Amino acid sequence: MTTTVKLPNALELALRQRCAAEGRSISEVMRDALTAYLETPAAPASAWQLGADLFGLHAGPTDLATARKRHVADIWGEKHRAAS
Repeated sequence: MTTTVKLPNALELALRQRCAAEGRSISEVMRDALTAYLETPAAPASAWQLGADLFGLHAGPTDLATARKRHVADIWGEKHRAAS
């Protein structure tokens, strides 16, 4: 199978220089690199990795799960005091 890969100029130059220095073809080096890459199992994403962009964005009471009714009542009261 023939596959075309587009490389940045600097990467292509480095690849060509390494292949020339080792006396190997680009195809051989690419095959070896892909084989090594595919033999490494992909690490599953952790819960932290999946939510990393969300953590720390919201602030609030630390006991919200256990005292939600009190917090809702406080917010409701503040809203109505501000409107008066």
